[in-house]
Amino acid sequence: MPKVRTLTTIGGNASIEKVYLDESITIVLDDTDILSGVCGVNDGNLKAIALSLGGRINTRGNEISLSGVDKAGARRFRTVIDNLVTAVREGEYPTREYVAALTGGLAGDESPGAETSPPGESRPDPLRDNLIQIPQGFAKVFPRSRNQARYVEGMRGADISFCVGPAGTGKTYIAVAEALRLVLSKKMRKLVLTRPVVEAGESLGYLPGDLAQKINPYLRPLYDAMEALIPFDTIRRMEDTRAIEVAPLAYMRGRSLNDCVIILDEAQNTTKEQMKMFLTRIGQGARAVITGDTTQIDLPRRFESGLLHALSILSGVEGIFFAYLNTADVVRNPIIKRIIEAYDKA
Repeated sequence: MPKVRTLTTIGGNASIEKVYLDESITIVLDDTDILSGVCGVNDGNLKAIALSLGGRINTRGNEISLSGVDKAGARRFRTVIDNLVTAVREGEYPTREYVAALTGGLAGDESPGAETSPPGESRPDPLRDNLIQIPQGFAKVFPRSRNQARYVEGMRGADISFCVGPAGTGKTYIAVAEALRLVLSKKMRKLVLTRPVVEAGESLGYLPGDLAQKINPYLRPLYDAMEALIPFDTIRRMEDTRAIEVAPLAYMRGRSLNDCVIILDEAQNTTKEQMKMFLTRIGQGARAVITGDTTQIDLPRRFESGLLHALSILSGVEGIFFAYLNTADVVRNPIIKRIIEAYDKA
């Protein structure tokens, strides 16, 4: 018969926690409303926890059990449930997306030297503290890792933010979400989305249609991000009122953008001159976010990349924030992480 020890309550809610010698852990919640919120629709939150932490999750009455994990897994499970209970008690309904963000962000807590809090004291949660809630949006956007949380925090504190990382790390998605939050909450006048038009294997001149139709494929990823965040009718209304503007980078020359959020996507394909031109377009009350992947430079000569040049000369400039994401921050699809790692080893 495995030994049992009774520990503290969870989220102020009467509970009993049993930790078995095989590192199984059972949490008992005596409030059915909290239990329902923690489990999610059709136990979706529990399935997301099992997918992220490994092991096996079982429920019986008001008990939630996780087995087949190590000590670190048991600790992370308790922390996840603790956070979910807190969210439910504050009137929220945690989703699978929040669980994925939470479990992904906890990975860094197991590293040597990670900060810990005294028993009974809760630490600040950068994932929930930096969530993005877009007025009229489909759902709250939670950072999925500590690096993504720092990215959001940096965008909110700096006039100009750079975010560099591989494909699938949410560089553009998070930037668009934060920009939509600012514009739809009337904190900014306008959202300007731009990209350099750089041909990668197919000549722009041979694409069908007029100029607007030719550049549409280059700007489509920005619309994909917006359509995943807010209803299409909202996008159309913002376009009609010119609260959204999407244009190639070449169209930025000579402009002064005030009280706007400006996102420069695929910045690794700007030249040094284009990057300088873009950065000097930023006017009073404006914020700019520059995103790029330094492993996907399509310029004829890599050293001409305006992003690489900016990273090297602007690191000490006050008011500019730099966020660096890596394969651990990939959220698009787990296979993307493995693909990137395979290419890095090649």
